[in-house]
Amino acid sequence: MARIKVAMRISSRSNADLAVELQALDTVFAQAGLVRSRRGKAAAGVRPARFDRAAPEELLRPAPTPRVAANGVRWLPVPRWGYSWLWSGFSTRAGGVSRAYCAAGAPAELNLGFTEDDSREAVAANRRLLVEAVTGDARTPLVCVRQFHSNLVVRAMAADAVRERPRRADGLISDEAGVLLAVQTADCIPVLVTDRKRHVVAAFHAGWRGTVKRIVEMGVGRMRLEFGSRPEDLIAAIGPGIGACCYAVGEEVLSEFESQFGYGRELFREVYDADDVRMKYPMLFLTQRAPGHSPTGPSLHVDLIEANRRQLLSAGVAARSIQVVGGCTQCHGDLFYSHRASRGRAGRMMAVIGIRGS
Repeated sequence: MARIKVAMRISSRSNADLAVELQALDTVFAQAGLVRSRRGKAAAGVRPARFDRAAPEELLRPAPTPRVAANGVRWLPVPRWGYSWLWSGFSTRAGGVSRAYCAAGAPAELNLGFTEDDSREAVAANRRLLVEAVTGDARTPLVCVRQFHSNLVVRAMAADAVRERPRRADGLISDEAGVLLAVQTADCIPVLVTDRKRHVVAAFHAGWRGTVKRIVEMGVGRMRLEFGSRPEDLIAAIGPGIGACCYAVGEEVLSEFESQFGYGRELFREVYDADDVRMKYPMLFLTQRAPGHSPTGPSLHVDLIEANRRQLLSAGVAARSIQVVGGCTQCHGDLFYSHRASRGRAGRMMAVIGIRGS
């Protein structure tokens, strides 16, 4: 008898009521990236609403003009950070003694990473040149870390500069004067932060994995916890890295960002190849590769610079206190090293910051 009553209630529902309920169900499915099964077909994963589209040149941030130091090093000071107590800046590839990554007959370069292709002597000499360019004294202790795309932040001291093996981390914070903190990059995003009132400094290395793990947000949190820094006293600079113009990624990267940030999808664009020949003669570029694996057509690009700017904002840093220095490491290959552009055979640059010694 109960089954008959339920059946009568179901049959009495109007088509309009059923349509409203199905529409609500479709909305829930769409939010999950699914389509409701119809006429016996299985539900399938779908790509949600399209992303904003752009050509690479629309997303390119111009590169600044480097400062040339007396020793020949070309580096990028942070604009408007002219504090008498502060050292800071970003290196380029120009002005050193390395020949591992330059063409025959080209000037030697400023590789700052102990890579397999370069000699330790050349890299050590380059590091002294950069330290001298930024601080005025090549003997200033330089503290580095062994980076592994984490959200680990360590407190740096002068003693770290003479460690046989640097500590594993992707961020450094310090209130010790006379020490220069450094993170290495060759596409990943370098972020420098300083507390203007308490004279605290920090440097973070943010690739896409470190960004998803909130390296910058956690780093600012450590500054607040260990030194009492207040967000309103912080200023930040985001240095050169691979731009949204060039950083094509897969759906798995999109999934990671969407799982961690409510604004995750806003960091992505569909970017079309704007090459004139490709646009005029598309048949010349057809391939036999499966759909989704061909280089023709749009690709999904992520803006790591904007992602880290959003993290600074989330940590309480005012928008007016955040500077984006500019320059895409892949587009400006004459100025920067790019791991992607060189297919993994690249030197390393450094972002450095420190409190001037007495």
